[in-house]
Parts: sequence; C-alpha cells; structure tokens
Amino acid sequence: MESITEKIDRSPSLSQFIPIALTGVVMTGFLILLHGAIVIFNLLPASEKIHLEIRWVDVIVGATIYLKTSIYFAIFIGRMMAANPGWRNRVAIEIGSAAGNTIGTISIIGLWVTLKNVDLLLALMVFITSLVLFELAHGSMEHFANWQGQGGIKRILFYVMHGLLDRVKKIIDPVLRRVMPDLGQAMKGKASLPWPQLLLFSASVPFILGLDDFAGYVPLFSVVNVYGFAIGVIASHTLLNVALFLSPKKTIIVVKNEIVSFLGALAFIGLGIYGIIETYRIIMHAFR
Repeated sequence: MESITEKIDRSPSLSQFIPIALTGVVMTGFLILLHGAIVIFNLLPASEKIHLEIRWVDVIVGATIYLKTSIYFAIFIGRMMAANPGWRNRVAIEIGSAAGNTIGTISIIGLWVTLKNVDLLLALMVFITSLVLFELAHGSMEHFANWQGQGGIKRILFYVMHGLLDRVKKIIDPVLRRVMPDLGQAMKGKASLPWPQLLLFSASVPFILGLDDFAGYVPLFSVVNVYGFAIGVIASHTLLNVALFLSPKKTIIVVKNEIVSFLGALAFIGLGIYGIIETYRIIMHAFR
C-alpha cells in the first residue's frame, strides 16, 4: 500500500501545499509556546509583568520591524532551499527557522523581564550576530564568483569584496567556530544535509539573528506591549516563509542570481558593521 509520503512525493500540488499549510500549524504552536512562556515569566516574583492582551498597534509594530530587517532571513532560507530541495526539506527549514526565531524572541523577553539591566549580554548577542552576518556575506560570493573572470567594474567589485571578507573571515573564524562550528560548511550549499541536521541548522542561524533583532528593540518595550510585539514578529516570519514557499523554483533562482547575491552580500556587510558599532555603543553606555 502506498504511504502518505509517497503520495505527496508523486503529487506536485501536494508537495507545494503541505509545506505552506504547515506554516500556519507551526505558527499556532509557537504562539501557544509564547503565551505559555509569558504566563510563566509573570509568575516570577521580581519580574516585569507583561499584559496578555493583543493590541493591533503592537502587532503591527512588531511585524513592520521584522519585515524591515528580514532580508537576511529571506536569503538564508532561500539558500537553504537551494541546497536542500524537496518538500520534506522545506518542512525541516520551516519548523527549524520558526523555532529558532521564536526561541530567540522568548529568550530576550525572559532576560528583559527578569534582569532588566542586560546591556553587556545584549552587546554580546549583537556582536555574535555581526560575525554571522559577515559569514553569510562571504557565503554569498559563490553566486557571483564568475565576476572575477569578467572585466570592468564587476571584476573590481568582486576582488575588493573578496579581499575584505577573506581578511575578516580569518579574524572571526576562531570565535565563530566555537559558537557555530558548521556554519561555513553548511552555507556553501554543495550538498543536502540530513533531515535532523537540517532542522537544527535551520534553527541555529534564525535563533542568533532573532536574538539580535529583538535585542535591538528592547528600548521599545517601554512603549509597546511586548506580547503583541512578539506576536507580530512570529506572524511576519510565517508570512515570509509562505512567500518563499509559494514558488520554490523562483525563490531559488532569485537567491542564486548574481546581482541579488552581490546586493545581499553588501547588505550583510553593512548590517555586520552596524552591529559592531552598536556593540561598542552598548558597552560604552553600560560603563558610563
């Protein structure tokens, strides 16, 4: 008798529908997890109490901020889809990336409600994220490596970026290997990862990037309700996944496009530099 997975394998429509439908199920599960985590945080004696009410303004603020900085999530997920084709792997990428984003969000909320003054810890998170962004920039170069054989401005841009990122990589590798030892190899995209490893790796990078995203907006928590803000972040991640999964082939073509890869690498470098500056600013503020 044919199994369900075999039926899905043979049906292009089901292979398309299942990962997209699963995004709603996954989002619901992680929203329940968020609610439960905040209930627990509110039970802690010395914690900042969070109102469990959904105000649409807070949700929209969280969603807008996430989508504004979601370029690296989109490129990362798209690159994982290119290296790990098939609906089963898209399921792993969906669950993993959503889990990483949600757990990173909950972690920052937990630190904020319990410790309040976490400047140095936030600085460390922002710094590690900056290193990951430089690694993502370096990984983007394989998609426009043909520029080195071309003349004119493309050749110049490639060698300038290549020289810069090679020097940066030599500096950051000893640190980054201790945090994410397989990042560089997995981002090369030469072969599919086993499903469990893909699930974990898909969670690891969004977890770190999610920490940075949420940590950067901790000052907003005195203005917006954290609960609604976090719902907006999680819902926006789901919308991003749906958009990327609607046409996997087009998504893969886009993330492999040499112009998109070059602009993505520039964005990663810019965000990485901004993160280093922000790390310095947070540390200076903490020791005033």
